[in-house]
Amino acid sequence: MQQDILINWSPQETRVAIVENGAVQELHVERTLERGLVGNVYLGKVARVLPGMQSAFIDIGLERAAFLHVADVWHPPLEGESLSASRSAQVQIPIEKQVFEGQALMVQVIKDPIGTKGARLSTQISIAGRLLVFLPQDDHIGVSQKIPTAQRDDLRNRLQKLAGTQGGGFILRTNGEDASDAELSEDIGYLRKAWARIKNASVRLPPQSMLHQDLNLMQRVLRDLVCESTQTIKVDSLEQFAVLKAFGAEFMPMAVEKLQHYKGERPIFDLYSIDEEIAKALARRVELKSGGYLIVDQTEALTTVDVNTGGFVGARNFDDTIFKTNLEAAQAIARQLRLRNLGGIIIADFIDMAREDHREAVLSEFKKQLRRDRVKTMAGGFSQLGLVEMTRKRTRESLARMLCEPCAVCEGKGIVKTARSVTYDIFREILREARQFNPREFRIVASPKVIELFLDEESQHLAGLSEFIGKPVSLQSEAAMGQEQYDIVLM
Repeated sequence: MQQDILINWSPQETRVAIVENGAVQELHVERTLERGLVGNVYLGKVARVLPGMQSAFIDIGLERAAFLHVADVWHPPLEGESLSASRSAQVQIPIEKQVFEGQALMVQVIKDPIGTKGARLSTQISIAGRLLVFLPQDDHIGVSQKIPTAQRDDLRNRLQKLAGTQGGGFILRTNGEDASDAELSEDIGYLRKAWARIKNASVRLPPQSMLHQDLNLMQRVLRDLVCESTQTIKVDSLEQFAVLKAFGAEFMPMAVEKLQHYKGERPIFDLYSIDEEIAKALARRVELKSGGYLIVDQTEALTTVDVNTGGFVGARNFDDTIFKTNLEAAQAIARQLRLRNLGGIIIADFIDMAREDHREAVLSEFKKQLRRDRVKTMAGGFSQLGLVEMTRKRTRESLARMLCEPCAVCEGKGIVKTARSVTYDIFREILREARQFNPREFRIVASPKVIELFLDEESQHLAGLSEFIGKPVSLQSEAAMGQEQYDIVLM
């Protein structure tokens, strides 16, 4: 699988597209004024402890207080105690016995603020490097689950020796599987220095201060997204190309040779029609090559994906048509989750299949496609209602939440009242007003479509209302008004 990474930079925004075999698989956007907080370390101040929710609100200097649950309050394991046993024990200790109002607490953001929710925090600090993740408060030595089991013990032993006895634990990242001892030692040194800077800042700075900021999107591309299958990393800014090259030379030497400054006349995202893909990733309907389509609905609680055959007609029979549509949908759904950065609970409603072998084949293909995801996913089997329930770890806002806002007309409902419904609302409102006030005239100010209906099909009803209340009713069209908006002016 050949992979290319395209980076489009401007002073306001950085956009990254990951392209595999000519098809866009992932999109990442970071805006200068709205940079994500995940990975940042703060010296917070406990604003409020809520024993009933077993959580606390921490002021870290943001507009909204951040959220700390008792399960994210870290305690090092006792001697001979496993990590899982330690985590279970800490949940059993009430949060009011672990933190108190006014306390200064070092915390790390593990989830960005999403919607109306504040950032989620943990008191266990972890600092990500090129090859390793450093756990300064723990002595645990771990290896990425994505590395084959047979190699983990040897890698763990190597890392144990390199880490020495200076304290702190490490987790070997997937891209550190083939790293030399010298490379691992270099990363260990860098991470220990970073932790020393954080500790020093926590003593010098007042509460609500940021002690450590995670890398920006372009730097995270080199740290997290580059892999063996990456062929090129194209950057369309000469200035940022130089910055990224210097950063790569220090921390990711293997990635530097893949860096290229894109000098083409066409915008870099035009190479693979990235802007068109972004527009598609914001649409509710996703067309499939077979003629079927997906309907993707994102809500506060979960995301639903509905599969439909559309205009696809199988060559042999209806079962075959459904099976082929579902197979294609399994691939498309997994890709859409990555493109849109959808997280949380996701329900996939595949078309009902009569044959068990078809269901197994579709589920197998779906799980195979999900394994390509960098983000942790968990998927179950088909439920009694024919639904597949899954979760995808959510740490940042989805693409739609980042690029869009609720419609000012429908207020996020996705639908508006019909013009006729609005006219009837206006009739009722005028009757209410006529009982309370005695104006010379009522004037209806509404959208052109509503006014047109009053002048045409509802003209008799309007005349009847005017006669009933004994007052003239005039009309005024206002193009700037949405279909549901109207004013009744008492003249």
